[in-house]
Amino acid sequence: MGEPVEHRDVADALVIGTGPAGLSIAAELGSRGLQVIGLSPAEPTAAWPNTYGIWCDELESLLLADMLGHRWSDCMVYMGSTATALNRDYGLIDKTKLQTYFLHRCDRHSVVWHQGTAAQINHSSDVSCITTQDGKQLTARIVVDASGHRPALVQRPPLANVAYQAAYGIVGRFSKPPIRPQQFVLMDYRADHLTADERAQPPTFLYAMDLGDGVYFVEETSLAHSPAIAFEELERRLRQRLAHSGVEVTEVHHIERCLFPMNLPMPFLDQPVVGFGGAASMVHPASGYMVGSLLRRGPILAEAIAQALNGASSPQQTARAAWQALWSPERLRKYYLYRFGLSNLLTFDEPQLHDFFHAFFQLSKPQWSGFLADTLTMPELMLAMITLFGKTTNDVRQELLKASWSDRKLLWRSLLAQ
Repeated sequence: MGEPVEHRDVADALVIGTGPAGLSIAAELGSRGLQVIGLSPAEPTAAWPNTYGIWCDELESLLLADMLGHRWSDCMVYMGSTATALNRDYGLIDKTKLQTYFLHRCDRHSVVWHQGTAAQINHSSDVSCITTQDGKQLTARIVVDASGHRPALVQRPPLANVAYQAAYGIVGRFSKPPIRPQQFVLMDYRADHLTADERAQPPTFLYAMDLGDGVYFVEETSLAHSPAIAFEELERRLRQRLAHSGVEVTEVHHIERCLFPMNLPMPFLDQPVVGFGGAASMVHPASGYMVGSLLRRGPILAEAIAQALNGASSPQQTARAAWQALWSPERLRKYYLYRFGLSNLLTFDEPQLHDFFHAFFQLSKPQWSGFLADTLTMPELMLAMITLFGKTTNDVRQELLKASWSDRKLLWRSLLAQ
């Protein structure tokens, strides 16, 4: 930290990134009366590439249900010969509508966007100054990095054996419906289409939905694996799965390739740059969900930043308050418990995964839905995991007990995180 310096154009906050995390936090900061600027290699209007699904009640609780492009009540999970109706509505976010919503909020609060890539950052006692690759300088009292899981500025410790969720999907028309019309399939782990040798490989599942008018989205997904399962293998499995059911692809409207890490370590929480979204390791380590968390936790982070800036704090002090709001001790403890759950899933073979998820969806709806959304308190999460342990098979219990020892550091951190 250096001495105070004079800056002619100093914003209150500078947000890096124009994805869901960047636009949402810029809008929240602006709505609190802060002068906000943004930086991204892409224009803020550039289309978001990925598909975002969410449980409808999560958006309803935020009064954002009109952001849904599709909604399904017939929601199923298939594990081997077992079919489970979830009795909970699932939705597909209209990403153009949600992006436009955030852009309008940003415009309303005079957020100014700059195009470029951060190359360097310097902190003084009162501001942070970013220099872009083309030499432009942008100065703000706090910087929020929302540039994704490969962040521009946020620092985190290295991690070996990163587990990736990978998916290959097709939006299009088919020779016959690949799933039941008006249906959503969260997970279909049935593997009758695979040979015995193929079933010994890391398991994958079908994630699928009827988009209406004869158009379906089908996606072969690897929940988590290290190293990531290749897109080519996922495509091969998807087409093999379809062919086994006598389904052919007749029109391809869109191909989706999705890859993101599930178990990135927590960023350093004493750094003077704040993270949000993937840059802050906010991907749910055990499910891959994040959008709902962005919408719920963005206002909390923005309020903490606004209050800190109102006290004329340094970037270091503001960042400390922001990180504490984003990652409270209870959230940290839950994060490490979810990481422990993910490490278990990485060791399960196909039959064990079937048994585990069958037991998981036998939990009460508040338990399994709160687990997936990360809305349970720590005691509620512990109770859900203990209940799951009691409901599953002896084989899965044995693996969980082994993991309690092999992954004891994660369990220990879930008890002691501060």
